[in-house]
Amino acid sequence: MAMARRVPRNVLGLVKRNMSFKSLDPPSSLTHGIHVFHCPDAVGIVAKLSDCIASRGGNILAADVFVPENKHVFYSRSDFVFDPVKWPRVQMEEDFLKLSQTFKAIRSVVRVPALDPKYKIAVLASKQDHCLVDLLHGWQDGRLPVDITCVISNHHRGSNTHVIRFLERHGIPYHYLCTTKENKREGEILQLVQNTDILVLARYMQILSGNFLRSYGNDIINIHHGLLPSFKGGNPSKQAFEAGVKLIGATSHFVTEELDAGPIIEQMVERVSHRDNLQSFVQKSENLEKQCLSKAIRSYCELRVLPYEEKRTVVF
Repeated sequence: MAMARRVPRNVLGLVKRNMSFKSLDPPSSLTHGIHVFHCPDAVGIVAKLSDCIASRGGNILAADVFVPENKHVFYSRSDFVFDPVKWPRVQMEEDFLKLSQTFKAIRSVVRVPALDPKYKIAVLASKQDHCLVDLLHGWQDGRLPVDITCVISNHHRGSNTHVIRFLERHGIPYHYLCTTKENKREGEILQLVQNTDILVLARYMQILSGNFLRSYGNDIINIHHGLLPSFKGGNPSKQAFEAGVKLIGATSHFVTEELDAGPIIEQMVERVSHRDNLQSFVQKSENLEKQCLSKAIRSYCELRVLPYEEKRTVVF
């Protein structure tokens, strides 16, 4: 069983491992920061993390810790506030670097949303618009903390379509690349996305090759219109309908060389019954897809998603 670890009461009180604790919202005069940590498990990590922040006048508002049983690894995510005058951004980076070296961290990332650049993303989409449109509107109203560099599609859209009008109005380039079985246009896609932090596949109905994944090198997030690991590949709604399921779902996951088998970030479900037909399956699935993909992107940008073993994730 996971055990509780005691830390100084004047820092965090009693923190139960695999649980979270929260405080009040940050005062408006302070700046919000996020830190995630993944390292071999050891005594005193939580205390040192807390001291690193407190010693610079920062205050932890929320923290999550996960130590899987018998794995000897430690995961944490901390939300904190600080005065950027007292704790400059460069100094913060140095402080957390020293901490990561002390504990031989596998991953130590700090972000200050108000000061750091937003993640740059490119969106790949095919004919269906629902996920793409939802992402564009989420970006427009600030629900998605990203900068969209371009939209790439293997489907032509006319100048009077809602998507094209929206993109032109906001100065986001749209690239139509007609693909075939013999030519997926991957070289051209790589050129278009070379300055992005992540790619988002918003119902992009093409399989990216292993060579593309290795050449790109950054994370790629996909939305699958089915509840993985069931119903992989094409027509998952039809597969689910014919199987007589009582729950349908959508899955957002990282893209790997194996089709629809990457580490899962987010899943959402809705109940169906014998009264549903294939059309209602598809309609319910599309609504889930939009919500699931949007939440996965937000979680990624807020540093809530950490790799865990080969095919799993920790999502705080």
